[in-house]
Amino acid sequence: MGEPTTTTDLIPALRSTATPQVLAMAAYRFPHGDAMSNRLLQLARSATPPGGTALVVNDWPQDGSRPPDNPELPPGVRLITLPPQRVSGGIAGRWLHRYTRPLRVLAALRRAGVRPGALAGVHLPLSLWNFTTWAVLRTAVRCPVTVDVLERHDRAQFPRGWLTPYFVRHRWAFFLAGRLADRVVAISETLERYFVGRGRPTLVVPPQVDCADYADPAPPSLTDGLRLLYAGSAGAKDQLAVVLDGIRRLAPEDRSRVRLVIAGISREHADTLSDLDATSPEDLYDQVIFLGRVPRDRVLAELGRAHFSVLVRPPVGYAQAGFPSKVPESLAAGCPVLLNHTSDLRRYIVDGREGIVLDGAGPDDIRRGLERALLLDDPEWRSMSRAARERAHCFDYRAWTAAVSDFVTGAVRAPGDGSSARPASSAEVSRRWGG
Repeated sequence: MGEPTTTTDLIPALRSTATPQVLAMAAYRFPHGDAMSNRLLQLARSATPPGGTALVVNDWPQDGSRPPDNPELPPGVRLITLPPQRVSGGIAGRWLHRYTRPLRVLAALRRAGVRPGALAGVHLPLSLWNFTTWAVLRTAVRCPVTVDVLERHDRAQFPRGWLTPYFVRHRWAFFLAGRLADRVVAISETLERYFVGRGRPTLVVPPQVDCADYADPAPPSLTDGLRLLYAGSAGAKDQLAVVLDGIRRLAPEDRSRVRLVIAGISREHADTLSDLDATSPEDLYDQVIFLGRVPRDRVLAELGRAHFSVLVRPPVGYAQAGFPSKVPESLAAGCPVLLNHTSDLRRYIVDGREGIVLDGAGPDDIRRGLERALLLDDPEWRSMSRAARERAHCFDYRAWTAAVSDFVTGAVRAPGDGSSARPASSAEVSRRWGG
């Protein structure tokens, strides 16, 4: 279970080239603007064969923001930012901009002196995958096209259900990936089972980190109180309102010792960007600190000052299909996690070792977990922090380079009889690091 499965022999093995080049398509605040940018950066690094180059062609979001002039990039990663375009014409204009993106990507490669037909592999996120992209890439490149699938939305997540255009596009891309993608990188075993069932060669790759990016943790002593952190764009899935209810249910002397820092949303926008309403934090005003949107350096600093990062998700379909990137980042920073098991988290987070595992996703479950955290002393917390950092090596991109680069470039071929080829898996990487 969880091992990547290759069921067909569709793509020739990697061609011999002096410097293998792998293309990664993106449309984010790359390289460190959001979780999707972080995912793409580390996947690009692990998907590129040793000595090769990752070509990230990024279509910067049309939100008025501007890309940095000279972003700091790891060795072996080359960024090509598409020229900004003025998108007009309403829905039709946005549709045209989205569906002509693969043509603009190929044009940018040619301007940069890269022949699309000489690429060793191509990968792109599900959000950029559509029939036009498949057709253009299939015509222009002679290498595997891999789709990175991170989630499977449920219609219950959207008030209008199937009437929500984003949800319809998501499900259509999901359908096409299961039938047209040469290969699929899935973030969880739930998604793996779906795509393997549809005959797609599939590799499970959880969220990745670069452990070298994280400094040693330095939180205050637990005698001064318990410091919690939530970092990210909450939405309704991360149940911040339930977390606050759990804090409220603590005994008064315990409640006064808890501080929750929320990075990613402001107090003014909490009711529109999360499940909090406008008044819900008021009775905990001095205990809940909203930082708003902050740069990555600030998030890393807050992780270093927190005793636990907190993540509570309902045990429903979309939570089982995804895998929260907050968890590997927290572990790499030596910040244990306080969470309930969803997706594949049971594989990596053992109660009392890398964090505190809640019995469920309700406020009383959170209260009991916080009571346990408040009973820890500093040596016990430091032991948990060391275990968290050790576990983070399961997610370091270096541990995945051989498996992911071979998979994305087609260097791993399935036997001719259609039986499975299993080059690596999350389970094997986890065992390698003592999991």
